[in-house]
Amino acid sequence: MESDKLNALGPLMNEIGQELADAVGGGPNGVFFYVEAGEGWHRPSIFKDEGAVVRYYDPASNDLGDLIFDLWYFESDETKRWSVMEYAVTDGKFEVTFKYPEEIDVTKPDRERRRAAVRARFGDKQVVYPPTQEGALEYKPDAP
Repeated sequence: MESDKLNALGPLMNEIGQELADAVGGGPNGVFFYVEAGEGWHRPSIFKDEGAVVRYYDPASNDLGDLIFDLWYFESDETKRWSVMEYAVTDGKFEVTFKYPEEIDVTKPDRERRRAAVRARFGDKQVVYPPTQEGALEYKPDAP
């Protein structure tokens, strides 16, 4: 039974990897994909290690959103669905870890969870975000 699940999940995970490669404009090596999800929603973030810095990429792909939902709804038992997925690509191979509702509550948005995951993955490297679009509200965190 578990083998059947793994056989079905493999191609889905590979599709996610392809979408991530497209999102970063090339090879996915060094990509870290952090997603929080729940019933009918998801909050994805794509980061890529570019040596001196880590760059944030907008996960605007509709296909990526569909794949996230496909993966989240893959488990038919609602109590076994993940809350957080961390998908990393290193040396051409992907590694995926999941956290579940009993481990982490993602029902309320909290940027610190994502920030902590990125820090755990990349250490103190500077994270570069795209410039704010004209007319958008800009988030300014409180000083430490």
